[in-house]
Amino acid sequence: MRFFLYLISTVVLATTLNGCLPVVAGGAATGGMMAADRRSSGAFIDDKGIELKTENKISTELQDKIHVNAASFNYNVLLTGEATDEETKSKAETLAKAIPHVRNVTNELTVGMISTISNRTNDSYITSKVKTRMLTENRFPANYVKVVTESSVVYLMGLVTHKEADDATDIARSTDGVAKVVRVFEYVP
Repeated sequence: MRFFLYLISTVVLATTLNGCLPVVAGGAATGGMMAADRRSSGAFIDDKGIELKTENKISTELQDKIHVNAASFNYNVLLTGEATDEETKSKAETLAKAIPHVRNVTNELTVGMISTISNRTNDSYITSKVKTRMLTENRFPANYVKVVTESSVVYLMGLVTHKEADDATDIARSTDGVAKVVRVFEYVP
């Protein structure tokens, strides 16, 4: 009963404060995502911070020599994007490993020209198609798998069983526009 009254008063207060409802709703959505995740709530929040800190540190240090995306799942970091040379690619990995709480770094940066906005838009579209198929096929809880796409290569991360990994791989591999699937999973019994 006390929780129910607290919840009602929070909603009433939020709706009377201009612009605060999206913050409350966003917090509720994040809470829902955390509840359906195998990571602890602390790991979920830490992973978001790791992603932001890693991208910021690498972009600040290496500037126009790199386009990097950092994805973190259960303190394991995946680097994707492009580096202008091997030295920059290696330096990005070193910087990522220095971020607090990072356990492991998988460096999938390619050496070459920096991707275009058009390429990145296509990658976002592919990611959305894979995620949508995971939801609609409902073979496993979709929040168990993080999907990252770079240059039409789909990277799959998460804490999954071998069956869930195989199902996720099958869905990604059979999605239109996917050139290759790379598994970066951590397995649970």
